[in-house]
Amino acid sequence: MVRAGRGSISVIRVLHTGDWHIGQTLRGFSREGEHDAVFAALEAIVVEREVDALVVAGDVFDSQNPSGEAQARFYALMVRLHRARPGMTIVITAGNHDAAGRLEAPRPILDALGVHVVGSVRRRDGALDVDRHLVPLRSSGGEVAGHVLAVSYPTAACLPSLARMAEGGGSPIVRAVRDLYAQLFEASAPRLDGLPLVVTGHLHVAGGLESEGAERRILVGGEHAVPADVFPAQASYVALGHLHKAQGIGGEGVRYCGSLIPLSATEQPYRHGVTLVCLDGATRTIEHIAIPRPVAFLRLPTSGDMRLAEFGDHLKALDLDPALPPEARPYIQVRLARENLSAGYRAEVDRIADGFPVRVVDVRVTAPLRSLFEATVPDAVPTRLAERDPEELFRAAFRLVRGEDPLPAHLDVFHRACADA
Repeated sequence: MVRAGRGSISVIRVLHTGDWHIGQTLRGFSREGEHDAVFAALEAIVVEREVDALVVAGDVFDSQNPSGEAQARFYALMVRLHRARPGMTIVITAGNHDAAGRLEAPRPILDALGVHVVGSVRRRDGALDVDRHLVPLRSSGGEVAGHVLAVSYPTAACLPSLARMAEGGGSPIVRAVRDLYAQLFEASAPRLDGLPLVVTGHLHVAGGLESEGAERRILVGGEHAVPADVFPAQASYVALGHLHKAQGIGGEGVRYCGSLIPLSATEQPYRHGVTLVCLDGATRTIEHIAIPRPVAFLRLPTSGDMRLAEFGDHLKALDLDPALPPEARPYIQVRLARENLSAGYRAEVDRIADGFPVRVVDVRVTAPLRSLFEATVPDAVPTRLAERDPEELFRAAFRLVRGEDPLPAHLDVFHRACADA
């Protein structure tokens, strides 16, 4: 489809992904096989959907010093994607987990594969280097049909002077991030020629639901989140990374694609995958494409909690093949009732699970409703804050006050309050 206008405007298909965290382990268990499986799925999507551009919004690796195996897996994927879709442009930005210099080091080789890497904000003689940040996107016909304004995780060195930003009142970090994007857009505007613009970001935007224990509060000076209006209003789409749940922020035009696999036990309910964005001039369509999990991630019990004595029965009910290889065994999130729970419950969980082809990665204890609001009994098992699930505490408090379970609208407000807190 081609539209008339300032030159010919062709439809471009942009696949938005990020937060790969190559090299991650979950409670000591390797994720290599899972990454291989989801990368194969990614390669298939690129071919089946005839993707023109792949945008990776940060956190390629889980560590700033990734292993040789992790780096080899990344570069092999770049080669496979180039061979699968030679005309596709690949844009990769660094996240807070990535080492900018390490990610950019093989740039001459990656350029030959159509891979553009932006590790940090670049300037020449004090001016932003727009040639490094603005990447043209070509349609299947070969013409420039859009651009990506590639912006990495904003470190202190990337941002404008914080001292100067403090002069106007309010948060200097938010003002600095806003000013950075404004400067980048202003420098890019003369080259856009009225074509669609995709802007990237790797940071926490206010209103986004974060995963407990999985995502760091990353902005300079402990600042946690920025409002969605820090990005240029002229952007056709803002491709975000950092939060692992696929979600739109204040409308679908500003969006987290989410991670490809669950990176913590709290992400067990998510629908992981990628986001396909089709840009046809001023028209934008967005589709979340779920990627099947290579390894099952189960919650026992599926709702509520259980007594420790019931754990073995729940594992038996799974009816798993005892010959399952270690890398194919499902991850298990365990929820236990605190009532009559002994102090050595964690070791007992491991002992019971050892007789089954599973991998326990999270054990949480749910306090009885009455103990949430009454004084702790002296001989009760001490409860760590990390063992409490905020949502379950909210549900319990809601039932105590209102006598009924919260509706989805109440839970939405609660999650947004958690994100803003």
